Amino acid sequence: MKLASECFNKVKKDCFKFIKSQETPTEKFGNKDGMLRSFLIPMCFWIAKKANNKKPYFVGLAGGQGTGKTTTSSIVKIILEKYFKLKVFKISIDDFYKTRKERLNLSKKVHPMLMTRGVPGTHDTQMMLNFFKKAKSKNFKKIELPNFNKAVDDRSPKKNWYKIKEKPDVIIFEGWCVGAKAEMNKTLKKSINSLEKVNDQKLIWRKHVNQELKTKYKKLYSQLNCMIYLKAKNFSLLQKWRLKQEHKL
Repeated sequence: MKLASECFNKVKKDCFKFIKSQETPTEKFGNKDGMLRSFLIPMCFWIAKKANNKKPYFVGLAGGQGTGKTTTSSIVKIILEKYFKLKVFKISIDDFYKTRKERLNLSKKVHPMLMTRGVPGTHDTQMMLNFFKKAKSKNFKKIELPNFNKAVDDRSPKKNWYKIKEKPDVIIFEGWCVGAKAEMNKTLKKSINSLEKVNDQKLIWRKHVNQELKTKYKKLYSQLNCMIYLKAKNFSLLQKWRLKQEHKL
């Protein structure tokens, strides 16, 4: 308890500064102290205890749109770096979306709905697997990773990519489908919404997404050392938060 209080006093200024940068005149974060003391700081103590300097500790962070994945990962990064003196790199699975050209080809080859980024199958899984492998290599070399620009729905130019010059102690890998598992085949037989019912009548898109989860994504997620999931109170909140995110673009 004493160490947690010590940590809070050391990081609160930077954490609150970041939180303030995420607030708007109409939307403020409630109970900031409680969020840090009861949730984020204890979680950071747990992560720091697991981390070692031989290879990065991979933290998977998932949750629906608008649940606070980016905010949470940013604050966790601040705490781990400032108090625990760990080297932390965070990235979203969104940054690994296939390019518009690649998704266009995929939409023609497999199903038109794969033009729309978001679901498993629209990310460059090989690039992610290579990133994980390079990060864990004993002979660490500088890594360059893509930065996806949602406003133009395509990858940013290479000059704007992330550059990791030193081996991180902790890597936070966040995204709504991080850690997701494939469904059983019998649950794929029925469309779950009107969009699928109209545009995926033969369940080609649905089965393709599930197959990707069953194979490539399973291989990727099996390399995560732990998973943290942020749960919203109900689905209508996710819809509301998602619309807010889209309006920001």
